Amino acid sequence: MRVERALLGSPKTLIRRQGMKARTPRGELDGWLLFVSIALIAFGVVMVYSASAVWADRYFHDGQHFLLRQSCYALVGVAVMVVLSRVPFSLYQRATYPVLGLSLLLLVVVAIGFGHRAGGASRWISVGPVHIQPAELSKFALILWLAYSLSRKGEQIRSFSVGFLPHILVSALLMLLCLGQPDFGSAVMIGLLTVLMLFTAGAKLGYILTIVVAATPLAWALVATSEYRLRRLRSFLEPFKHRYGAGYQVAESLISFGSGGVWGNGLGDSKQKLFFLPEAHTDFISAIVGEELGFVGVGMLVLAYGLLIWRGLRAAWRAKDEYATYLAVGITAFLGVQSMTNLAVAMGMLPTKGLVLPFVSYGGSSLLVNCASVGILLNASRTSVEDEVFRQRVPQGFESARGVMHA
Repeated sequence: MRVERALLGSPKTLIRRQGMKARTPRGELDGWLLFVSIALIAFGVVMVYSASAVWADRYFHDGQHFLLRQSCYALVGVAVMVVLSRVPFSLYQRATYPVLGLSLLLLVVVAIGFGHRAGGASRWISVGPVHIQPAELSKFALILWLAYSLSRKGEQIRSFSVGFLPHILVSALLMLLCLGQPDFGSAVMIGLLTVLMLFTAGAKLGYILTIVVAATPLAWALVATSEYRLRRLRSFLEPFKHRYGAGYQVAESLISFGSGGVWGNGLGDSKQKLFFLPEAHTDFISAIVGEELGFVGVGMLVLAYGLLIWRGLRAAWRAKDEYATYLAVGITAFLGVQSMTNLAVAMGMLPTKGLVLPFVSYGGSSLLVNCASVGILLNASRTSVEDEVFRQRVPQGFESARGVMHA
């Protein structure tokens, strides 16, 4: 590498010789990642309308109430995605602490009683007609901060006091604030993201296993000391035994999947959305997908998320530095784990968590966070001008030697 630079000059020197700007992003966006993200957003708008029209007509006297809102969120989300896919990575780094601070502030506002209460939980802040869900922002803020912090630790990542403990403490604070809402699902998601990103960064496996083992009895204590969580656990184990109680939602969801069969009953022809299945347009929208589009529709949805995960991991693998790698890994884990968890809950394979289906479920906060996350992934998938020009100018022999050195 030093020989290459001595003979050819640095990438920035080559760029200056060609009259190009050194910091301008270059390279094509990942077309597959962009395609599957836009497809999921569009599919979500259609399914939100299908799942919510009857409910919206009864309670808002406007069957398009949720359709219009979700369409607006989608347009803003796509704009955010485009902007974040083109800005320099240094902007993400400068925004890390402001975003984390805003997330903590909003979580505290909800925790002290200023949140909008619905369904026995206080998880939203009402700003006029818009409801902001701080827990969704907290996941995004955590990924930004962990990527920034881990990339600056270097070899100290293997140190307990410098590389491990500070990240666990910040994660624990966010989890406690989420549990106060209460939002057990988001708290678990934050813990999983922290462990996955620490593992990716090279933290000692012994530390990670210790914190996982220590957290397991604490998680069980949170379940055992909460009556509503115990009811959810019982309904998960025997949903039809508790069909008219805590298991009602899961039982109706399973009926939706079963009635859809292989090909489904047809788009818009769900019966369960006629006030049988609660939250049909939010947490359990995948059940409506199963009823209307059948096994084939659900299978295509799973494949779409699989493609998203693959392209996200590919972006992480090809990222130009550790910061971009950690960002891509964290975002891919966030979208992948949450989508698979939501589908598993709707199919009765996991206890209910209160996690939405990324891009598809109704909700402005989650959709904007998902779009912002994909914008960063798209940015990570681009090749910088410096790397592109350097590859174009390096003779083939040097490229071969470079490959050997990297190997």
